[in-house]
Amino acid sequence: MNMLVDGEWRTDAYQATNEDGEFDRQETTFRDWIQDDPDAEYPAESGRYHVYISRACPWAHRVAMARRLLGLEDDISLSIVEPVRYEDGWEFSEEYPDPVYGEDYLRDIYTRADADYTGRVTVPVLWDRERETIVNNESREIMRMLDTEFDDANGVDLWPEGYRDAVDQAIDEIYEPINNGVYRAGFADTQAAHEAAIEDLFDALDRWEAVLDEQRFLAGDVFTEADIAMFATLIRFDHVYHTHFKCNRRAIHEYPNLWNYTKEIYQFPGVAETVNLDHITRHYYMSHDDVNPKRLVPSGPDIDFSEPHDRDRLPADLPPALRADAALADD
Repeated sequence: MNMLVDGEWRTDAYQATNEDGEFDRQETTFRDWIQDDPDAEYPAESGRYHVYISRACPWAHRVAMARRLLGLEDDISLSIVEPVRYEDGWEFSEEYPDPVYGEDYLRDIYTRADADYTGRVTVPVLWDRERETIVNNESREIMRMLDTEFDDANGVDLWPEGYRDAVDQAIDEIYEPINNGVYRAGFADTQAAHEAAIEDLFDALDRWEAVLDEQRFLAGDVFTEADIAMFATLIRFDHVYHTHFKCNRRAIHEYPNLWNYTKEIYQFPGVAETVNLDHITRHYYMSHDDVNPKRLVPSGPDIDFSEPHDRDRLPADLPPALRADAALADD
């Protein structure tokens, strides 16, 4: 894989797997924090920050969803990159320009922040227009600061009091086997590494299928950051992970509870507009030529995320902004 080394773009510098053929994800490196404090290094000021995302990337999707559901569109600007990533990495274009500096590649944003940066160029990126630097490029932390440090315009709390330990535990428990597990399966270099990832993945999916038979969401009867993290993987699963990453033991639409759970979240007001299946499918099948050398993009499956779900059978404490009638009230 490609990365920056001392500020220079290299196409041969990053080894994605370890000596056992297991996918080894590099940790993010920009980990500063916006705070709801005018004296903070990065104060929570409306209009100051910009988020760079890809509609294809599940990690970036988390941030886009949180921003939309919290009603922060007027406070934090957002732009997207081209969906297909070639040797030059994430790129901007006439259709998807960099609105801040007019750069050609996302790597140019990274070197603006650190001219000698060494590491992968990933999304999401939370950019500070005033200090002209990257605040953070870790999706979980960006989600959290959007939720806790900015004034919520929609009455949505994604890390509510009384559920915080359960939310953090759920995020931890789904990360390695599910969120990262699909990548561990897809990028494995050995059969043993692939099969180990598949076992972890489907054991975890089976477990959460059972949990969701008894409760509406991952942490209980409230929708939280944990559900955003799960949804970002599930919405991609049948279109790309099932086939492209060979996670084909079972499709999500074959799990009654996970499937209906995915449909319910997709149907929350504002969520569908954060999902771009064209970008998702083209990115995975066309960007990973080591997995799909001919870059052929499948035309299916034909799945309707807007069909009715059955989650109303379980109790939920949903704020008005997340209820189906909220969308009708806006029409």
